[in-house]
Amino acid sequence: MDLDAPYYAKQSAEEVEIYLQNIKKKITKHLFPLPRNRLVIAEKVSNDFLGSVSWYWTSKETNWMSNGIVICDEQYWGKGIGFEALGLWNQYLLDEFPQVARLDLRSWSGNIGMMKLAEKLGYTLEARFRKARIVKGEYYDSVGYGMLREEWEECYPNGFSSYLQSL
Repeated sequence: MDLDAPYYAKQSAEEVEIYLQNIKKKITKHLFPLPRNRLVIAEKVSNDFLGSVSWYWTSKETNWMSNGIVICDEQYWGKGIGFEALGLWNQYLLDEFPQVARLDLRSWSGNIGMMKLAEKLGYTLEARFRKARIVKGEYYDSVGYGMLREEWEECYPNGFSSYLQSL
């Protein structure tokens, strides 16, 4: 939680437990919406939970979608897992929502890894709101990155999976 929106109030242990119980119920009863609004990132061999990807409408009326990623354990940072997971997730979103013209993601200037990930995937820094977040008593900028559908298709003309296979 040090990097994933640390400027918001943290949930209590009780709130986290309720959240986890609700997720477990959804898993056992197969109660997930289609298209999916969140997916788990798991370690390939052990199937251990690493994090998740998710999306929400910024403006459904204008087909503007925001998405994001969380990898919980820093031992998995900087190993390409976020690049693969968010890239596959972005491709999924564009495939499942043909009306979507743009994707974006939001972060803050203290989360250097997220900013680098956005740029590595081909996102453009479109917004910087100076001194908009306070973390541990210090001000940071809020940043917004965007990717148009045609830009994604130019970067990954055969889809993101094909790009990964070519590496």
